[in-house]
Amino acid sequence: MLLRKIIIPCKISLNPRDYSWSLFIGHLVLEKLLKAHYVRSNAKHPIFIHDLLRLTTKTNLSVTEEFKDWLDEITTFNLNVRYANYKKDFHQLCTKEFSETWGKRIEELRKWLISEL
Repeated sequence: MLLRKIIIPCKISLNPRDYSWSLFIGHLVLEKLLKAHYVRSNAKHPIFIHDLLRLTTKTNLSVTEEFKDWLDEITTFNLNVRYANYKKDFHQLCTKEFSETWGKRIEELRKWLISEL
């Protein structure tokens, strides 16, 4: 299964040259896992959205309030890297400390999503 070969072994490694890119990749990993849950819950192709919190509402997952807050924030990593007018501000926000905190949260969410599949 493609999911087991690519997404499950993937851990978010922070690239010190571009923390913002690492966090963007973390968003993508969570998005793909949530879309796997969507397919499992709905037996159809996933919807074309990048909003992680909205994706959870379309699945059978029971998500804690803390995880909801994290997913909502992590969704902004997608927007901030993709759109030029946000890139500079987001890049400055992505200090080592900020990126390590969010990298750990992304990893915790990744493990939880895998355990729920």
